[in-house]
Amino acid sequence: MNITRTLLAACALFAAMAPARAAEAPLPLWEAGVFGGTAVTPAYPGASERSTRSLALPYLIYRGKVLRADRSGVGARLLDTDRLDFDIGFALSLPARSRDVPARRGMPDLGTLVEFGPRLKIKLAEPTQHSRLALELPLRAVIEARGGLRRQGATFEPRLVYALQGEQQAWHVDASLGAVLGNAAINDYFYGVSPAYATGQRPAYAAKSGLMLTRLGLGGSYRLHQDWRAFAFLRYDNYTGAANRASPLLRQNSGTSAGIGLMWTWHRSDSLARGPDE
Repeated sequence: MNITRTLLAACALFAAMAPARAAEAPLPLWEAGVFGGTAVTPAYPGASERSTRSLALPYLIYRGKVLRADRSGVGARLLDTDRLDFDIGFALSLPARSRDVPARRGMPDLGTLVEFGPRLKIKLAEPTQHSRLALELPLRAVIEARGGLRRQGATFEPRLVYALQGEQQAWHVDASLGAVLGNAAINDYFYGVSPAYATGQRPAYAAKSGLMLTRLGLGGSYRLHQDWRAFAFLRYDNYTGAANRASPLLRQNSGTSAGIGLMWTWHRSDSLARGPDE
């Protein structure tokens, strides 16, 4: 759901770097290294409190014909044409502790969320060899990993993405406009208040399906050295039209997120991918 929008820290940082399609020389079939970054985000969508997350993790980029693990996610590419790309992707969002969020104090923590599902990407225009306008349509099931596995709903996140990159991917910038819609279950996960957790300042609330937020995003990366790349992202979320704006847990009209980081490539294969990285 790329949703707390976090796809907190790591996922949000990687998502900001999806490169444009361009007729470049083939890239290595795989690359491995270390990723480190820091992101500042709302504790959950619509929260008053903010969280600072820092991660240092190994990473693997694999550019297979079907199986893919790259900056736009991990999954299986099922269709790849000049205008259409259909794959199955995965994402991860980190937990939030209710004791750190006054509006949720006394309620269950928000656990780690694993998201997966199909994504259709439609190329709308390619103004130049190094730029692309695309419509992305991901639909994802959301599974919480906290004391077991529990399905917590589903999200749909249509977005327009304009991506621009330099020669041989020396730099990359993308701008996006989109929305996050969720079914009743995922909205209730974030914004519902059962009678057992109701207080004088936090009345019971039954969440409904619908719009969760609209979003503007800007991200980019720059190759500092053959093995080093810096990246950053900035994101603005607006909740004024959210279906559950009346929830006592939705405390803000808008929220911003930002992050910076570095990637170091330890090793890359001699074998080349069949086409340019997308």
